[in-house]
Amino acid sequence: MELRQLRYFVAVVEEANFTRAAARLHLAQPGVSAQIRQLERELGHRLLDRSGRKVTPTEVGRALLPYARAALAAEEGARRTADEFTGLLRGQVTLGLVSGAAVHEFDVVSVLADFHDAHPQVEISLTEDSSERMLAALRGGELDMALLGVDAAEPPPGICLHIVIDEPLVAVMAPGDPLLAPADRTEVPLAELAERPLISLPRGTGVRGVLDRACAQAGFTPRITFEAAAPEVLARLAVRGLGVAVLPGLCDEEAAAFGLRSLEITEPRSRGRIALARRTDGPASPAARALLDRLREKLTPVASTGAV
Repeated sequence: MELRQLRYFVAVVEEANFTRAAARLHLAQPGVSAQIRQLERELGHRLLDRSGRKVTPTEVGRALLPYARAALAAEEGARRTADEFTGLLRGQVTLGLVSGAAVHEFDVVSVLADFHDAHPQVEISLTEDSSERMLAALRGGELDMALLGVDAAEPPPGICLHIVIDEPLVAVMAPGDPLLAPADRTEVPLAELAERPLISLPRGTGVRGVLDRACAQAGFTPRITFEAAAPEVLARLAVRGLGVAVLPGLCDEEAAAFGLRSLEITEPRSRGRIALARRTDGPASPAARALLDRLREKLTPVASTGAV
């Protein structure tokens, strides 16, 4: 029995397909199939049921799976330990990004590029998703860390947050909107938006969670007529008079660049926040910890909730 056979077996189980497993392993599919058949002959049992549309583990395969994963984890741990003594970082790090984070006030792309230059043996897997799904992925171990929107004052259970953006929610609208009278107005109570069509980030984002919670506190359900993942798109929709956009931290000068005006939302005042998040017990690998330290260094926080 060889570790590579166990690696192939685990990949096929997780992908439920020989072709996808081979692509993930960067190998030819016939080679993967041949090695798993060899493993089955050595153990004297069929490990995979190939009869259906999906490849599934047999009863013996399910029993073997945790031992195969433990063996692969032990091998990776041995490599990491040896690498730490030589100062070499290798392995894979998974990072999640909320939409728009890479082009916000901090340049995540440059941080990742510099980290890769310093540690070329580390493979960085980057994904962009909603904050809600990334929190679930963090808890499930699919992500090592994530830059995501936060919609509550306290960290979710099992998660540490390092706040890097903390800005007031503002209502953004085209010039001439009735809400802008009188001309020197700088704030708007949330209740005044109850009957207005609103343009917002989608459900599952931190800002949308904050907005929904604030509206419930104010006693109404928001009329969301347009949703978009990128704040710039929301601003463009507002320019055309399609509704009032709710965005974090767009000051009057920034709004003016889009031909818009902004009013800070009050009663209740709400905040749009982005945080660097990780599990309280992770990340475990030296490579992931090194990237976390680099991000903390470069993404200067305005506040912290929980210890990172």
